[in-house]
Amino acid sequence: RGSCVVLGRGGPGGGGLRAGSRHPAPAAMHPRRPDGFDGLGYRGGARDEQGFGGAFPARSFSTGADLGHWVTTPPDIPGSRNLHWGEKSPPYGVPNTSTPYEGPTEEPFSTGGGGVQGQSSEQLNRFAGFGIGLASLFTENVLAHPCIVLRRQCQVNYHAQHYHLTPFTVINIMYSFNKTQGPRALWKGMGSTFIVQGVTLGAEGIISEFTPLPREVLHKWSPKQIGEHLLLKSLTYVVAMPFYSASLIETVQSEIIRDNTGILECVKEGIGRVIGMGVPHSKRLLPLLSLIFPTVLHGVLHYIISSVIQKFVLLILKRKTYNSHLAESTSPVQSMLDAYFPELIANFAASLCSDVILYPLETVLHRLHIQGTRTIIDNTDLGYEVLPINTQYEGMRDCINTIRQEEGVFGFYKGFGAVIIQYTLHAAVLQITKIIYATLLQNNI
Repeated sequence: RGSCVVLGRGGPGGGGLRAGSRHPAPAAMHPRRPDGFDGLGYRGGARDEQGFGGAFPARSFSTGADLGHWVTTPPDIPGSRNLHWGEKSPPYGVPNTSTPYEGPTEEPFSTGGGGVQGQSSEQLNRFAGFGIGLASLFTENVLAHPCIVLRRQCQVNYHAQHYHLTPFTVINIMYSFNKTQGPRALWKGMGSTFIVQGVTLGAEGIISEFTPLPREVLHKWSPKQIGEHLLLKSLTYVVAMPFYSASLIETVQSEIIRDNTGILECVKEGIGRVIGMGVPHSKRLLPLLSLIFPTVLHGVLHYIISSVIQKFVLLILKRKTYNSHLAESTSPVQSMLDAYFPELIANFAASLCSDVILYPLETVLHRLHIQGTRTIIDNTDLGYEVLPINTQYEGMRDCINTIRQEEGVFGFYKGFGAVIIQYTLHAAVLQITKIIYATLLQNNI
């Protein structure tokens, strides 16, 4: 039985690292889970071979020495059930005549009211786990999209006199946009962001299939494995780069002069950007080759920082959970919460830290991508009217020097108040979901 560390969720602006477990498998077999669905899976410690899959009854453990065998089994295995601290699993299949662990003898499973109640608790547990992960994804990709729109508009608006560094001014300007242009002004380009994520995941899967570049890094990693894995991420960002540019234009383009474009317009414009056809561009448009370095630099750094933070936070939460179980001071409700929320909290902290640290680089990247595209954005100072983007940066270094000289250090942080609102909203949704889940469990237990 070996353990592995999974570096997950690629794409321009995504990253994560998950600690998981797997069974011995041939060297050529690698699990290929979509990295963008963190929190929807069932993960835990090492599995018990004799209790796995229902061939033998799984054991429940009550001592600190047995904590390493705390198991969770996926819901798609017939006869399996998720085990939590202090919960017993009913016998299934052939009775177990061996006693691989010393401990109290299992009680026979009753098919009366207790069995029905156990099945109901199990179904609630699985449904709640799916709901928690879905709520996190909904908040991150849909509910927080207005913050992403305003954040990007502020970043590319070199005319702006108001930097919107606090959430109070951001809320005011959001209200003005909604009043003058309607709700669509705050949710524009949301479909294109999903397309970019799909292109990123698809490109990463295809490249890893036809090359020896690994999508995962094992626990016993080597510098060569790390380099190959980061090379895979870099190639993925390069493939998704033209579609990322098209998505950026859709999210910052003013709704006042915006035509009714289809959901696949992002794909059309991305392909047109590669072959040099389609939407007319000015001579100030930077070639894609000059955008490769800042795009890959931002994506790789975001991925590394997010992965390290996620692993660190998850390790702290797991250790805290382990100590509380050793002290036998954890309630059954808290034990079930510990099965889902540590990873969601780790993902939240990792995304927040990486976005805050790399915000100045993201500002530079967005200005380089938008230059020469003849994009017209909303006036983020007034809340009405529009402004054209007419920058003439020669490259990444010139963009950094120009922003520092003309707009000051805070010019790199234009629209930072939207980040505060975005993650405050995300934290609130996670907390509300946790309260609802705890209430349902308390009423069911």
